[in-house]
Amino acid sequence: MRKIELAAGELLTEDMLSRGGALPASVIASAAEIIETVRAGGDDAIRAYEKKFDGVDLADFRVPAEVLDRACDPDRVDPAFLASCEKAAAQIRDFHEREVQQSWFVTRPDGTILGQKVTPLQTVAIYVPGGRAQYPSTVLMNAIPAKVAGVDRIVMVTPPQRDGGALSPYTLCAAKVAGVDEIYTIGGAQAIAAVAYGTQSVPRADKITGPGNAYVAAAKKLVSGDVGIDMVAGPSEVCVLADETADARLVAIDLMAQAEHDPMAACYLGTTSPALADEILANVERYVAQSPREEITRASLDNKGIVVIAPDMDAAIASVNEIAPEHLEVQTADGMAALGKIRNAGAIFVGTWSSEPLGDYVAGPNHTLPTGGTATFSNPLGVYDFVKRSSVIAYSPEGLMSDGPAVQTLAQAEGLWAHALSVGMRRKLLEDSSERFDDPVAACADAMSCAWPEELGAPATLKLPGFAGEESNA
Repeated sequence: MRKIELAAGELLTEDMLSRGGALPASVIASAAEIIETVRAGGDDAIRAYEKKFDGVDLADFRVPAEVLDRACDPDRVDPAFLASCEKAAAQIRDFHEREVQQSWFVTRPDGTILGQKVTPLQTVAIYVPGGRAQYPSTVLMNAIPAKVAGVDRIVMVTPPQRDGGALSPYTLCAAKVAGVDEIYTIGGAQAIAAVAYGTQSVPRADKITGPGNAYVAAAKKLVSGDVGIDMVAGPSEVCVLADETADARLVAIDLMAQAEHDPMAACYLGTTSPALADEILANVERYVAQSPREEITRASLDNKGIVVIAPDMDAAIASVNEIAPEHLEVQTADGMAALGKIRNAGAIFVGTWSSEPLGDYVAGPNHTLPTGGTATFSNPLGVYDFVKRSSVIAYSPEGLMSDGPAVQTLAQAEGLWAHALSVGMRRKLLEDSSERFDDPVAACADAMSCAWPEELGAPATLKLPGFAGEESNA
């Protein structure tokens, strides 16, 4: 791991971190080609890509409903796995149920009703990495908040296993527990294209969530705008904020727990103690040598590992906020005091006993988190990602008469003739105690005059300049 020692008064900067963040142009170009090919060729294009990238011939992409129904049967998964999966699901569901937002309305004294209507999305696609590995926890973390939000249809896309195209029984069981409605054995950028635009057999989704490799991330970025996405996720990352009271062995293994994900995973240590940093690095070396994933873990720590030694705790916390990590562990004498100063982190684990893997699986908060410094402006995945909000505006006649003159004046300032007349004609109906206009010329007569309520202290009548006369307004 690379060391950065900050002098008194010096703060960590982005330049010191030297992290990339941008997807390679070649990856974006490849993803764009795949997307356009799938849009044009539909199912046939997907089959060709699955043959090319995953080595499988697929006649049908959809997993039969009866296979999903029986996914958690004792002859398919270990009962201990099912019990663990159900425990995790229950705690994830309980956490996300607290995020549910209700529609709300307020009524002004003049009878005007304003509010916000919260509506679940209809169809959501969740991407679950696969192929050589299985990630049932990703299924739970993406599907359960969507289900809590009230999404009508949850579609899961995941690469087929290379041994014939079957899916991992653990992934299937997690999908059953989480309430996934349909599963399609498609991976990579072709899966993102399929659910973004729809094919002959794959439905179009309103939003796509879930992590994936660089090609999946590039595809999500490219289709964003045509369909909603959660985020463009990069390699996983952890930061440990530790003082001299931290256990060097626990910090070492927690850094490794993230490093073993991926050679590109980023691991950061922020501390005020040079002696602790050295002890942690010595333990990392000891544990890496014992790991069955030594090659991956060592590559991550050597290439993406950074130790920041700060002159004081405030500088160490400032370093954390600059890093804006996906996962942050706070292992200090007063973790809750440090928590109050943390601005940027996807998930914060406070105290010795709050191991980051607890958050990966069972704690309850979502493990789909912003990476690459995007925690400065992004949120963890939540129920709010699976709903949309519509403003509701229902004016009373009194409200229109009160607000109408301001609308007309502002519309005139912007040169929007019909905007002003739209309100003015309605005011004229109310002033004339009429329900509708029978004469198109009379409808516009004097409709450009703004009669301000006297209590506003404005002129009793304001004639808006710049418009054609009433006769020509017809």
